[in-house]
Parts: sequence; C-alpha cells; structure tokens
Amino acid sequence: MNDFKPNCLPLLVGSLPMDNHVDATKLMLEYTPEIPLWVQLPIYKEEGMLYQFLSGMPGLVIKESDLSKEKVFYIDTTRDSFEDEVLTFYESYMSIVESHSLESQDCDVYDSTALKSTVDDSRFALTEVTAKGFLVFMELIKNLPYVPVAVKGQVTGPITMGIGVKDQNGRLLFYDERMRDIVTKQVAMNARWQTVQLLKLKTPCKPIIFFDEPGVVGFGSSTYISITREQITESLKEGIDAVHQAGGVAGIHICANGDWTLALESGTDIINFDAYSYFDRLILYREPLKQFIEKGGILAWGIVPTANPEYVEKETLDSLFKMWNGQVQELESIGLSREQILSQSLITPSCGTGSLSLNHACKVLSLTKSLSELIRKER
Repeated sequence: MNDFKPNCLPLLVGSLPMDNHVDATKLMLEYTPEIPLWVQLPIYKEEGMLYQFLSGMPGLVIKESDLSKEKVFYIDTTRDSFEDEVLTFYESYMSIVESHSLESQDCDVYDSTALKSTVDDSRFALTEVTAKGFLVFMELIKNLPYVPVAVKGQVTGPITMGIGVKDQNGRLLFYDERMRDIVTKQVAMNARWQTVQLLKLKTPCKPIIFFDEPGVVGFGSSTYISITREQITESLKEGIDAVHQAGGVAGIHICANGDWTLALESGTDIINFDAYSYFDRLILYREPLKQFIEKGGILAWGIVPTANPEYVEKETLDSLFKMWNGQVQELESIGLSREQILSQSLITPSCGTGSLSLNHACKVLSLTKSLSELIRKER
C-alpha cells in the first residue's frame, strides 16, 4: 500500500489547549519531532472541526446567532447566486483533476509539481483565518536543523462533515445527493491541497493526511436513516484517492466504536483507533483486520487516553506499556507476527487534547513519546 514503515514512532492527532500557534507548534515538536503535524487550537471558534474546512463551499453563510451572539454557519441552497457558485466550484474542481490527468499521461512517475498552479491558490486552500497553524507549521518546519521522517496534515472527513453541516432548513447535507457530492469533493480537494503543500518540505517519506471521521461510527443508527454503506465508502474512497493521486499517504482517525469494516476495507493506508477504549471491539473483526495488515496497512494505536482527565491522571508509562503488549499478543493470536505488527504501527493519543487542561495535555504528549521510545527499545 505504501513504503512508509513507522516502526512505532509517536504521532499526535491534532489539537492542543493553547492560544498561540507558534508556541503550540514548538511544543508539538518537542514530543513528536520525527513526524510533526500542524496544530489546531479549538480555543478559536474558526478552528472548530467543521468550520475550519468549510471555506470555499458554495452557499456558505456565516453569521452571528441572535441568541448566543456566536458565529453560526450553514449552506443556503436557495440564494440567488447559489447555482453560479456551484458551477464555479465544479470548474475549480475539474481544473485540478484535469491537470493531474494530463500530467499522469506525460510522466511514468507522477510529479505533483504540475498541480501547484491549479491547487496552490484555489478555493480549496486553507486560510490564515481558519488554519493559521498550517502556515506557522510550514514556516517552522522549513527552518528546522533536521529533516523529519514525514509530516502530517488532517481534514474533517466527508461523512462527519456531511452529517455535521446543515442547509437553510436544518437538513444534513449528506442526505442531499448533490450536496453530498460537493462535501465529498470539498474534503478531497482540501486533502489534496495539503498533500501538495507538505510535499514541498521534501521529507524522506510521503506526507500523511488523516481524515477525522468520528461520524463513521454512527452507521446503522437513526442518524443514518436512508444513508447506505455504498455512499459512505464512495465518499471515503474519493478522499483517499485524492491523497494518493497527489503523492501522499492516507489515514482515517476514528476515536469511537462502530462498524470497523468501513475503515478496514476503504483503501486507506493507516487506521488510527482508540486502542485505550475500543481495542476489544476492533479485534472482533479478525479477518478484515488481518487482511488490512497483511496488505501493508498501518495501525495507529490511540493507546494514551484523552477522553477523561481522570484516565490521564491514572495511567502511567508502565500501565500503558502493559496494556499495549497485551493487545499486540491478541493480534499475534490471529496469525500476525510481532515484527510485522511493530513495523506497521504508530503510537498516538486516543484523540486530540484540545479539550484538556494544558497540564493534562502535556502529560498525554509525554506519555505518547515515552511509550513509543520504550516499545522501540524493547523490540
């Protein structure tokens, strides 16, 4: 699936409870220098999980709530300019897709530089207003005294975006066939844009783009009435394909429990799961899980808890190492070698730390780094 062998390196999920992007990026680099990522600071409303990646969507309305006085957003499909906005959106999308198609025909090995003219300044680019952390990250990484193994970006996945954003009538976008396609392409092109930018850092391994997809776990619940498995898998695949076509490695982050075959059979290179709370559920999918790893798939073990401050306080390096070893042994029991598991693993927190105190967040980062070091030492 890819040539990236992480060998249990540490990796973070994205968010930190800080208000300064430079300081947050420097803190991240202290704990995960091998695979750094751009940091999201949810203290700023513009960096919320949905809001952050909506820029460029046709029909986007952002206004102040009459009750809370906070900004609210939705897609207005009834305004006079909407059809023209949709047309412009698809024209932007097609210009990028066609530039890739032409370059692929001309070269045996795809060179993403051909995308720069169409992607760099497109409507799908992250902005300083909603993603200052990305711009700070790019500048700081360029000036490091060393070259990281790889770099990571992230975007809210198409399922979570589609069931999290509504139209003017309060209808979830994923229920509208046209809006579902627009959301899917918006996410895919943002992921492609990030891939192209991160390739400029010239790390030894391909850049990694994660799709944050907690929404996937709701499949089969009342939220998903009339949404089919095929619609979910097609949306995921379009985003993953966009990352691959741009020259990156794709990952899916799911910090809850659900139908794991949706991720395992999606074509993604990496699955980041909450190993602290849900390993016992994931291991139930024995055959798809085994096939995913045998094909080169990478497991990013979210073994360091973030969901509850009490869990953060309770756990130690020794307790987490013991838990992780037990989980690896269960994977070995389905016919996988320990060496293969370790070579195709990353060590991560179970989710972002943006909702924790800074002290708890720092402990999570420290445990993630220390656990990775201990595992690699004990190999």
